[in-house]
Amino acid sequence: MESTYQFLLALGGILLLGLTTTAIGRRSFLPRVTLLLIFGVIIGKQVLDIIPTVFSEKFEIVADMALLMVGFLIGGKLTRNSLSQMMNKVLWISISAAVITTVFVSLGLVLIGIPIQLAILLGSIAAATAPAVILDVVMESKENSPFSNLLIAIVALDDAWALMLFGVGVAVATSVAGSGAESSPILMAIKDIGGAVILGMAIGFPAAYLTGRLKDGEPILSEALGLVFVCGGLAIWLDVSFLIASMVMGAVVANFAKHHEYPFHAIEGIESPFMVTFFVLAGASLDLKGVSDFGLMIAVFILCRIAGKFVGARIGCQFSKADRKTKKWMGIAMLPQAGVAIGMALVASNYFPEYRQILLSTVISATIFFEIIGPVFTKLALKKAYTE
Repeated sequence: MESTYQFLLALGGILLLGLTTTAIGRRSFLPRVTLLLIFGVIIGKQVLDIIPTVFSEKFEIVADMALLMVGFLIGGKLTRNSLSQMMNKVLWISISAAVITTVFVSLGLVLIGIPIQLAILLGSIAAATAPAVILDVVMESKENSPFSNLLIAIVALDDAWALMLFGVGVAVATSVAGSGAESSPILMAIKDIGGAVILGMAIGFPAAYLTGRLKDGEPILSEALGLVFVCGGLAIWLDVSFLIASMVMGAVVANFAKHHEYPFHAIEGIESPFMVTFFVLAGASLDLKGVSDFGLMIAVFILCRIAGKFVGARIGCQFSKADRKTKKWMGIAMLPQAGVAIGMALVASNYFPEYRQILLSTVISATIFFEIIGPVFTKLALKKAYTE
């Protein structure tokens, strides 16, 4: 009984907080995501420690459910009509920003004396962004502009490029270290991405034909949630990227469900409570202890990642002949970084246990910075790109 009332009180309080942060976000330069993360830090173990254990223990499942919805919603925006107008830009900018960021961070760390294999690992981790954070900021801004649509499309591909670069980075680092496990990280990345794409298509094509038959061509909420959670459960069971799988499924349904008038927009109505809970618990789970360790290394990682995203996006814009606003603001909009980077750091630390502490401390510290500060820059970029 005690755990039940604690769980319900915590959930109710966090959801009501979401309303407050939305109101504050509309009247300040801080986006809702940043406010929720800061509040999570304050009520978490690092400061007040008032979140019941029975609630914080559910963070992983809440996070997975929220990210599955994010993936599905992002995939649903990748229609043929939208991509036909900007696919050239999406590919050039997403690939360039990921690769240049990896190069900048790796070189920057090598220049301050970090071992090359560790620098390569951290460089490949730096390529990842935060689809959930960026989508929330875009939805909060309510700006359906070419810039925001392009940003969402780029972020949709970002995890794929980041996983590929990470697989290559781990392979190169193991080769430099002479451990003889050169191929396994690349095969791991191929399995993660390829398996997710196949799973998303395997569920998406039947769903595109079968759903929306009960209510005049408009899918109902139970159909949307059922597909999202089945896709996520299978992806986790098969050990492939559930975020990419849900994106692919959403894209397939959006493009091939001819009888749908509004493909699964009903899911947007319940996505917000999951996102609010996800961001508060993410803030509460941030470990601030490592921020003071490895100060120079963390600073170089952060500065080089910012420079890499900005320069990489600008080079991609140049090759794809993007407009001036996109060249100026796209790199800044891509700064948020979240849990994917920490997951990569954990995997890398299994390959290189001798670097575990420095990998996790650097990545967690940088993630805290980019989770809290990144959305501010994304909101600024969206506003400037819309008003200039």
